Amino acid sequence: MYLYLDTLWYCVASRFFQIKKEPTFLVIGNVEESGMVQLHPWLTRSALSVNLTKKRVLSVNLAAKMATARVMSAATNTTASCLLLKRPFFSLNQKAPSFNNNLRFNTTTKRVSKRLFSCKSIYNPDVQIKEEGQPETLDYRVYFLDNSGKKVSPWHDIPLHLGDGAFNFVVEIPKESSAKMELATDEQFTPIKQDTKKGKLRYYPYNINWNYGLLPQTWEDPSFANAEVEGAFGDNDPVDVVEIGERRGKIGEILKVKPLAALAMIDEGELDWKIVAISLDDPRASLVNDVDDVEKHFPGTLTAIRDWFRDYKIPDGKPANRFGLGNKAASKDYALKVITETNESWAKLVKRSIPAGELSLV
Repeated sequence: MYLYLDTLWYCVASRFFQIKKEPTFLVIGNVEESGMVQLHPWLTRSALSVNLTKKRVLSVNLAAKMATARVMSAATNTTASCLLLKRPFFSLNQKAPSFNNNLRFNTTTKRVSKRLFSCKSIYNPDVQIKEEGQPETLDYRVYFLDNSGKKVSPWHDIPLHLGDGAFNFVVEIPKESSAKMELATDEQFTPIKQDTKKGKLRYYPYNINWNYGLLPQTWEDPSFANAEVEGAFGDNDPVDVVEIGERRGKIGEILKVKPLAALAMIDEGELDWKIVAISLDDPRASLVNDVDDVEKHFPGTLTAIRDWFRDYKIPDGKPANRFGLGNKAASKDYALKVITETNESWAKLVKRSIPAGELSLV
C-alpha cells in the first residue's frame, strides 16, 4: 500500500499538517497494515532530511516552497528517513484519485490512532525528450527535460515505483534495432548515447527483438558479491529490462511495466540482471503475471531472450555469456527482490554512502 502526499494533502494531510500553501513536492512511502510507515529510497535527492520517530514532533522546512509542517507520529514505532527532490517534475494523471481514509486524530493527545489508508492515484514523470546531434554519430545525445525545460537525469530523477506493482521503464534500444544505445552514467544528467569502442560506434550483430532499457533509481553495486549467483559482483549500471510487448518503443520513451521474471546473466564475471517485463498498455498484459504465464502466452520467449544475450558477443570473438540460478528464469517474486535490492543500492549511492567513482549523481 503506497502513501502519496500531494493530492492526498487536502484529503488527509491538511488535517494534521498545519500548512497553508499548496505543496510542490511529492512524498511517497509505504504504509503497512501494522501502521509502519517507510518512505521510499528514491526520495534521496537533496540535503533535506526528514526523520519520524515514535511520539515525536519534528518541524520540516520544505526549502521555502511550503510553510512549516508539524509531522506527528504516534501509536506505532515509526522510523523513516527521506530526502526531498530539489526539482519536482511530477504530475497527476487525469484519472481521479480515490482514497480510503481511516485516520483518526485526537486533538487533545495529538495522536493518530490509526494509520491505514490507500491511494490509487498514479504519478508519472512529466518529461520531454531533447535530442542533441544527429543519430548514429559520436555527439548524439538524448536528454530528458522537466516541465520547466531544465535537464533532469532519467536515472536519478525519474521515480522507479508507480504503485500496484508497476514500475517506470526507460527505453534505450527499441525492438528490431541494432544500434547499441545506453545511458551515459558518467555524464551530467546521464543522457542516452550510442556506445563506442575504440572511438567507433557500436552495433549488435543482429537486431534485438524486444524493447530494451533500464529501471531508473536502481544500481548493480560492483562491490557487492551475490552469493546466490556464483558470488558475482554487480556491473556498475542500472538494472536492465527486456520488455516483451508487441509495440515498438522509442528511444527515451518511458513505459509503465510490470516485472514477470529475472535472468541472472554473468558477463565477463559481472552480474548483469535482465528483468523480463511487459508494458501495462500491451493487449496481453492482463494475461501474464509470473514466469509461468510468459511460457504459456509467449511460448519460447524466455529461451529466446536467454539465447540472444548468451550469444550476441560471439561474432566479436568473445566467449558466450553465462547465466546463474540454474540457467533458468526466476519468478516474479525473485525479480521484485532484485529490484528492491538494487533500488536500495542506488539510494546508498546517491547519498554517497558508497563511492560513486566516475558515475554522475546529477
